Amino acid sequence: MRRRPLALVSSTALMLVVALVSAGPAQAAPSKAKEKAERARIVKYWTPRRMANAKPRDFVRTSRGFVPAAKGGSKPDKAPKAPGDGGSGGSTGPATVSGASWTLGGPVLSGTGKVFFTMRGTNYVCSGATVDDKGRSGYSLVLTAGHCAYDETRGAFATNWMFVPEYDSSPTSDCSRTEHGCFTAVALVVHQGYAGAGGFNLQAIRHDWAFAVVGSGSQGGQLDARVPDFPVGFDAAAEFRYAFGYPASGKYAGRDLVYCAGDVVSDSGTDNATWGLHCDMTPGSSGGPWMRDFDEQAKSGTLNSVNSYKYNGGKLKNYMFGPKFGAETKAVYDAARTATGNRAVD
Repeated sequence: MRRRPLALVSSTALMLVVALVSAGPAQAAPSKAKEKAERARIVKYWTPRRMANAKPRDFVRTSRGFVPAAKGGSKPDKAPKAPGDGGSGGSTGPATVSGASWTLGGPVLSGTGKVFFTMRGTNYVCSGATVDDKGRSGYSLVLTAGHCAYDETRGAFATNWMFVPEYDSSPTSDCSRTEHGCFTAVALVVHQGYAGAGGFNLQAIRHDWAFAVVGSGSQGGQLDARVPDFPVGFDAAAEFRYAFGYPASGKYAGRDLVYCAGDVVSDSGTDNATWGLHCDMTPGSSGGPWMRDFDEQAKSGTLNSVNSYKYNGGKLKNYMFGPKFGAETKAVYDAARTATGNRAVD
């Protein structure tokens, strides 16, 4: 075997070290073999029984602050007065809908789905939607709520995170029988404002969004090659919105894609940091997308909030609230477009 001169080897090694130091810290991308094995492990974890028994992870505001929806039995906080006819200066959109099954099909049906994950040994279910990642090869993005990706109390990312798009068309607890398969996360990305909140509180709700990076699905193919995706808007204009999700309690069974539509208002109980929309969706809908500029003919719109929390009583009990997307949301989105591991973004 021909040997290189020692001086040449040392020089090359030195140049490599300098290049790495100059580049700064980088995330180590998982090998395709490890990624495939982890996808298989997560899909295997989600047996039909576990999927069927997953609990909604949703929050309501009470006199004790924000608590899990299942425990929200006390009187609500002294809530602001319920808004009157909206707050967007008059809408030219379609009629207000406070909760109904979406029956028109189209991209929003295909691109919205259910999210499954584990926190503290408990299996949970939320909602989510596909996101336009501007052409990242091999991976796709899913938008959901921050509390459907990160345990704000214990300071830990969710595990066994999985997205099932177009669940409505084949509402089964078996990845091999779903419409497009199941897509598992290789990275979850949240804002540090959520990760550092210490609980589901006023700081957390201002940053209650997350982007999941998913690879190939259990039935093969890239998510955004199998279903439509949606652009994200980072403005805070008040206007007519549509909200979607898979509510799974009360009068809803978690099998149908449900929507609400109407003018948005600001929640004065959070110093106007969040939006409100008249909507009767129940737990299970957390993380479901809000869309502005929604076209019922194209059945698509621009993502700019998610289902986040409700009041457990009072005049606002029939409103759903979500964070206002802005520059901080864009920072998380930009980071997610290249993320190869879990991250909390400043």
